[in-house]
Amino acid sequence: MFSRGIISSFRTPTLPFPTCKYSISDKDLESRGFFLRRTISDLNLDHLNSVFVAVGFPRRDTEKIKLALEHTQSILWVEHKKSQKPVAFARATGDGVFNAIIWDVVVDPSFQGIGLGKAVMERLVEELLEKGICNISLYSEPRVLGFYRPLGFVADPDGIRGMVYSRKQKKNK
Repeated sequence: MFSRGIISSFRTPTLPFPTCKYSISDKDLESRGFFLRRTISDLNLDHLNSVFVAVGFPRRDTEKIKLALEHTQSILWVEHKKSQKPVAFARATGDGVFNAIIWDVVVDPSFQGIGLGKAVMERLVEELLEKGICNISLYSEPRVLGFYRPLGFVADPDGIRGMVYSRKQKKNK
């Protein structure tokens, strides 16, 4: 279950719009039977929710997913051509100028290990950088930090520690 996260940041102090060479090209993805998508128009939220559950996220109300996606600035997902289902997904929210947070990075377990997560993240980060956003953060389970490090994410270089609001129930005595 996604209960504790670590904040990692990606900052690019030298180049505001670095060029990105993808580990797998769009053409190669397509030849392997995958389509990259950047809108929610063809995204089946029930199928996306199934991917969330498959990776250990709690099942979510699809109306709330829809609302969250409508308030998302950048979205990228991979559709499996044969099944027409999402198999990889990530999104980012933020102020559109300085800061963005990447959320819900998932790859269907049946499709993990073939570069889809990396493909999604490379393109999402590049899109944010092209918008001039240079402070990009994400929350991550400790067990997958190794996935994000080669993509340029580090513990906050300024030593900033994230905090999470926690509503604790008061015990009645």
